[in-house]
Amino acid sequence: MNNDYLDPINALNMPEMADMTFAMDFLMRAKEGVRNTAIALTETASPDARALLRNQLKQGIAMHQEISDLMMRKKWFHPYELNEQYQLDQLSAKNTVMIGQMNLFPEDTSRKGMFDRTPDEHIGGNYA
Repeated sequence: MNNDYLDPINALNMPEMADMTFAMDFLMRAKEGVRNTAIALTETASPDARALLRNQLKQGIAMHQEISDLMMRKKWFHPYELNEQYQLDQLSAKNTVMIGQMNLFPEDTSRKGMFDRTPDEHIGGNYA
């Protein structure tokens, strides 16, 4: 693992990985929305509210389908090829662990000596 997070080589394929991650998160949120709307529909007694929720449910299902189709077309999601999906999930887990192990913050966070004067010097420095 390369610990230098500023090295440009670490950015290789990053836009594609970010797009895949965002799309997967969007897919999961759409699925969650469909589930919550279906539950709300079964709990609603008002005919007007039921009609509204039924329409929203249809739209949520259509959006989930669009996201799924896009992800399958881009080869970011393999719902029918479990071995390929497993490999993608393993790669994602490996990248997550690598990012988590990066030292993104320096040990010394002191800013002393970086500025030529204190921020409140114009009003008397430490005596303000």
